[in-house]
Amino acid sequence: MSFKDQIGFVRQHIRRNRLRVFMTVLAATMGTAFLIVLASVGFGLQKTIKDDILSNQMVTQIEVYSEDMTDAKTDAMKEIGHVEAVVHRKQLVPVVMGEVEGHTGSMNTHFTNFGDEQASGFRLADGRFPENQGEAIVGSKFAQQLVDESVETAEDEEPAYYEGELIGKTVNLSFSEAEDGAETMPLTIVGIKEEPGKDWAFDGYLYVDQSLIGPMETAYAAASAGLPEGEDMPFTSSQVNVYADDLANVKAITQTLKNDGYSVYSVSEEIEQIDVFFLALKAGLIFVGTIAILIASIGIFNTMTMAVTERTREIGVMKALGAGPKLIQRLFLMESAWIGLVGTVIAVVISYGVSFAANAILPIVVDAALGGETGDSFDVTFSVIPWQLVLIASAISLSVAMISGWRPARKATKTDVIGALRHEL
Repeated sequence: MSFKDQIGFVRQHIRRNRLRVFMTVLAATMGTAFLIVLASVGFGLQKTIKDDILSNQMVTQIEVYSEDMTDAKTDAMKEIGHVEAVVHRKQLVPVVMGEVEGHTGSMNTHFTNFGDEQASGFRLADGRFPENQGEAIVGSKFAQQLVDESVETAEDEEPAYYEGELIGKTVNLSFSEAEDGAETMPLTIVGIKEEPGKDWAFDGYLYVDQSLIGPMETAYAAASAGLPEGEDMPFTSSQVNVYADDLANVKAITQTLKNDGYSVYSVSEEIEQIDVFFLALKAGLIFVGTIAILIASIGIFNTMTMAVTERTREIGVMKALGAGPKLIQRLFLMESAWIGLVGTVIAVVISYGVSFAANAILPIVVDAALGGETGDSFDVTFSVIPWQLVLIASAISLSVAMISGWRPARKATKTDVIGALRHEL
C-alpha cells in the first residue's frame, strides 16, 4: 500500500466518525492550549521584570568595590577587552556647605574625570560639560536641597526651596568647620545632569573636576585649623564603575574583575538570578499543563481503541490480502498522530489569540479594579509565547498522542485473521 493510499485510508475512517474524532481533537486542543497559555504567564512575568530592570539601570555598568582603589588600578581596568569606559568618582567625605543666592544646603560632592563620564554615557538635560576648573555640573534634584533659611515656614509647610534657573549661577562652597567670614570656593554651574532612570533615585550631587581635590583639601585644612582634632578620616572615598561596550560582554568583564580580586555587581548577575527563578517557575507551569494533555490522552486512547474494535473485520481483510503488522500499526498511529497534530495547530492559534487578548484587556481590568491608581506607568506583559514554548508544547502533545495510540495499534496487529473475518458488529 502506497503512502497516498495510507493517507486515504486514514482520512476515510476519520470522516466516518466525525463527531467522535471532533470531540477527541477538541480535548487535545484544550489540553495543549492550556499548557501554552499557562506557561506563557511565566514568560510574560519574566519579560516584564527583566524589561523593568533593563530600563531602570545602565545595563552595561559594572560596579567595582575595593578598599584600596587607585588611579593605576582603574587605568588597568581600561585595558580589559570590550571595556568602553572606566569612571573613577571620588566622593568628598567631610561635610561641605553650598550657597546659591541665599539658599544653602549640604553638598554631596563627587570629583570625577568628565572625559570618562562622557564616554560612559553621562548625559546632560541642560547646559554643557565643564571646560575650566571652576565649573561644575549638578544633579537633576540639586535645587531641592537648597533652602532659604531666612524664610520662616510652619511645621506643616514645605521649606522655601530654590526655584530659579541654575545654569550660570555660582555655588559658593565652604566647610562646616569654617568660621563666619572664612573664604569660600566659588563654582559656576554650567550643566544639569539628566534625570536617572529610576523614579525613586534622588540625584542632588555636585559634580566637579578631579583637579579640584588638591585645592579643596587645602581649604578644608585651613578651615579645620585650630579646631579640636577628631578621628582620622579620608578626604575622599572611591566609587568605580566599569562600562562594557555591549550587554553581551558584561558577564565576561564581570568575571575578569572577580578573578582580579574585586568585589563587583552588574545587572547581568541580577538577570541571571531572575532567569534561574523563572526557569523553575516555567518548568512547573509546563508540568501542570502537561497534566491537562495527559487527561486529553485518555480521549485519544478511547477513540483509537474503539476504532480498532470497529475495524476488526477490515483488519482481517487487510491481513488476508498480505498486509503486515508494521503497516497496520502505522495506519492507526497515523490516525492518532493526525488527531494530535490538528489539535496542536488549533491550540497554537487559540493560544496566541488568548495571549493577545490578555495583554490588551487585563491591564485595563486591573487598573479599573484599583480605581485608576496605576496611571500610565502600569505596563505589565501578562503573556508571552516564544517559539521555544510552541515547540515544547507541540512535542509534548504529539508524543502523548502517539503514545496513546500505540497500545490500540499494537492490539490491531495481533488480531486473528479468521476471527476477524467472522466478526460482525
